[in-house]
Amino acid sequence: MIESWRWFGPLDKISLDHIAQSGAGVLVSALHEIPYGDVWDEEAIKTRQALIAQAARPLSWQVVESLPLHENIKKGEGDLPRIFANYRQSMANLAACGIKTICYNFMPVLDWTRTTLDWQMPSGGHALRYSAVEMAAFDMFILQRPGAEDDHAEQVISQAQLWFEKADMEDKDRLLSSIMTGLPGAYDRYDVAGLRAALQAYEGLTHKDLRANLKRFLQEIIPTAQELGVNMCIHPDDPPWDILGLPRIVSTQSDIAWILEAVEADENGVTFCTGGFGAHPKNDLIAMARAFAQRVHFAHLRNVTKSPDGSFHESDHLGGDVDLVKVMEILQAETHRRHAEQQGRPIYFRPDHGHALAGDKGAGTHPGYPYIGRLKGLAELRGVLAALNAASV
Repeated sequence: MIESWRWFGPLDKISLDHIAQSGAGVLVSALHEIPYGDVWDEEAIKTRQALIAQAARPLSWQVVESLPLHENIKKGEGDLPRIFANYRQSMANLAACGIKTICYNFMPVLDWTRTTLDWQMPSGGHALRYSAVEMAAFDMFILQRPGAEDDHAEQVISQAQLWFEKADMEDKDRLLSSIMTGLPGAYDRYDVAGLRAALQAYEGLTHKDLRANLKRFLQEIIPTAQELGVNMCIHPDDPPWDILGLPRIVSTQSDIAWILEAVEADENGVTFCTGGFGAHPKNDLIAMARAFAQRVHFAHLRNVTKSPDGSFHESDHLGGDVDLVKVMEILQAETHRRHAEQQGRPIYFRPDHGHALAGDKGAGTHPGYPYIGRLKGLAELRGVLAALNAASV
């Protein structure tokens, strides 16, 4: 497995020189400024590579996170032939520049979703948290989505009512801001009216419809990935269940099995996000890692601690509900298998998210992506990997 570090480009508050000091030589990045559906041309890719090359210690951009999908692909409407052609051209341009691992997701409207971005841990650090109660309060009483009460447990609804009655405008604004932070690219924001309009564009779309649209996408792009030697890695839903009335179809072991069977090719792979999958109470991550290891090309390694009502928070990398050591053991064994068979398909991993610690607070970094917190996570993961490698000798 190969260490990597996510960098959000020139707007990232963490410099390339500081990333170089982490010891991770591979960058995970994207051209966030290019509108969805447009082509990533070679000049733009090479310009970003040239900027990365200026770091004090050599860094290499090897993983794209993400090459995003235009919303029309998910809805199955609009000028899809042009959009698919542009996506394939972006893949070809990335491959021509030596970048052959591409992460993407199929979540409609929202990307990852949290209700609190600075939940204080017992250690004094701050974590991301998803509260089922606050999400229900937002859905039913702030967004006022028709039928929302059918999507939340009765006990959660009663607590959500109490939260809403006690909340002041600052509480409600904070909740909206936290939820909006998960918009893809994290640069645009909706107000409540704008979010209602975005959700209405998906009205009537079922899980079956969304699966059909994903299968069409895979059929359009995986043959190109095979020609280019590009590994496509779908990221799980986060959280891994329907949200705000939107269907989600990349949440469980059966979902991933269906996706990988939809187009049988090594290039049709998965980003194994232990936090994303780990938030679902019925997901057995050890079984999933064993079942899908041969199609994993990228891993997001973090941990979560779940509550019975469906809430969760992001815990220490080695301290939550997920047996991260065992997951890494399975993925490292798969790495050794590929090496022995000379497949040349690396599994990149990165410390996914981290607590805001010490000097992280107030640094202005992307929520979930502080410097010191991720350094701590990377050090822990590096230690696990070193122990696994020593044990295998």
